[in-house]
Amino acid sequence: MVNLTSKSGFLLMGFSDDRKFQVLHALLFLVIYLLALMGNLLIITIITLDHHLHSPMYYFLKHLSFLDLCFISVTVPQSIANSLMDNGYISLGQCILQVFFFIALASSEVAILTVMSYDRYVAICQPLHYETIMNPSACRRAVIAVWMAGGISGLTHTTVNFSIPLCGERVIHQFFCDVPQMLKLTCSYEFVNEIAVAAFTTSTAFICLISIVLSYVRIFSTVLRIPSAEGRTKVFSTCLPHLFVVSFFLSAAGFEFLRPPSDSPSAVDLMFSIFYTVIPPTLNPIIYSLRNKAMKAALKKVLSKEEFSQRKMYVKAMFKL
Repeated sequence: MVNLTSKSGFLLMGFSDDRKFQVLHALLFLVIYLLALMGNLLIITIITLDHHLHSPMYYFLKHLSFLDLCFISVTVPQSIANSLMDNGYISLGQCILQVFFFIALASSEVAILTVMSYDRYVAICQPLHYETIMNPSACRRAVIAVWMAGGISGLTHTTVNFSIPLCGERVIHQFFCDVPQMLKLTCSYEFVNEIAVAAFTTSTAFICLISIVLSYVRIFSTVLRIPSAEGRTKVFSTCLPHLFVVSFFLSAAGFEFLRPPSDSPSAVDLMFSIFYTVIPPTLNPIIYSLRNKAMKAALKKVLSKEEFSQRKMYVKAMFKL
């Protein structure tokens, strides 16, 4: 056990004090992290290399994969290292950076999912105006707005959260610096500003959720009027994976952040934190690739021997120049 009396950091309790369970947790998290890393890097690579996928939908999907890759890298590697070293200590600086990037990337993910739902709405409900509305310039501005919104949210949360004095022991019953758990360490009646910031963030997330719901209500009402069964299947194959990702991520995060805090640590806290920090970045590449014929075709093309030989010859020619 780390002595925190002479240190300014925090102690992350993680999943267990038992050494065998700590090693098992580290191995499981390592496998999950490598799967998420390879899956998201593969999607980014496929979309970048295949010119058939240079459309707004896949442009946003590439940024979602990059967000997922960064998002899972904020918490999981630190947790793996702590479990392997049997040391849950995290310094104040590391905790500040973790909170900032976690909130910023989570907010950006909600924003990009909202943009993706709008993209699907325009493509299905206003197909004649799609290229005009979702032009490359508009797509770039949307992505810039997504990253800026995430950065502002992360900076605001981090500034307010770490300006609140702490009265309890600096022990966090989580595997990362989780804001709801950290609020339990604050002095009584001293976290009004953080509640105000959390209320603003929650309201923004709720507006995004309403926008997504309205987009899909319009989408499904339009799809049901399509006479061709093949056409309906094609639309559902692109929309349902996105809807599943949105529902899973927002419901898990909403349950954790909106439910009343408890004084005693709970296994439910750890379970739901995994649901919105670890599982979505790992499952997103599988969901989007398995349900998408264009992605599967592009993957086969990229992994084919002919394509690989062409890429190899192109790289050699570049080096000769």
